[in-house]
Amino acid sequence: MLRRKVTEDSPVRDEEIEELGSRIRCEVDAVFGRSLAIRELDTGSDNATEIELNNLSNPFYDIERFGITFVASPRHADILVVTGAITHNMEIAARKTYDAMPSPRFVVAVGDDACNGGIYTGSYAVLGGADALFPVDMKIAGNPPSPKEILAGLLALMKKARDEKNR
Repeated sequence: MLRRKVTEDSPVRDEEIEELGSRIRCEVDAVFGRSLAIRELDTGSDNATEIELNNLSNPFYDIERFGITFVASPRHADILVVTGAITHNMEIAARKTYDAMPSPRFVVAVGDDACNGGIYTGSYAVLGGADALFPVDMKIAGNPPSPKEILAGLLALMKKARDEKNR
């Protein structure tokens, strides 16, 4: 019990993540009242973007310390994060998810497929990007975007929401 730890504390710190996180924390407090709940909706992606979104919850990024959580129910969500092109098979479920969210609600398209249809553009199986079905407030491009890019996009959305709130 009084011995040295078997493992040492990780000396690796990403100052850019810490800076983004502290700015996000301030915006979350100002705009969303201490916490931001995100509901992720996969509407037909290749799972690359979902892996990057999952990485946000790992110990390195740990976005919960910045006040951001992922929730299972759209009824608890402030932001709907859409990944993947909107397929015909997901159209009704996606619409129901969006309609179940309380107002005000924000939609963020993450990844090229959600932004504009990506490699599935013109396919018989898809409607297109998220904006084919929802009013999209923010697009975070990339195939897939890195966790830093996702955090930067969320910060930009919060700044936009704060500006609209103050009008």
